[in-house]
Amino acid sequence: MQKTVYKLLLSAEWETLETEDVFLGTPLDLKDGYVHLSTAGQVIETARLHFNHKGPLVLVELDESDFGDTLKYEPARDGSLFPHQYGLLKRSQIKRHWPLKETGNGTYEFPDEFYQD
Repeated sequence: MQKTVYKLLLSAEWETLETEDVFLGTPLDLKDGYVHLSTAGQVIETARLHFNHKGPLVLVELDESDFGDTLKYEPARDGSLFPHQYGLLKRSQIKRHWPLKETGNGTYEFPDEFYQD
């Protein structure tokens, strides 16, 4: 069974990935030594907590099987397990992506397809 994970990118970060075909990570990813990802059940809250007033985002969908043993689920401060990619993201790993419009108070408008999967 395929399991989907997600990455939220600022518009400029998405443009870097599109242009260079790879993304090394956000400043936080680089500081922590891995690319922060979220599951479907986590990504809306991730947007609210970490992207409030950051403007438009791009939601990137990835298949965790494309990462092999470089993807690890590790506990966050609250004990919940988050996926962390110990490596870069490649454009070819992206299954789908959507622009997200900020609707206020840290909330974003997610596409209908996101809720149907």
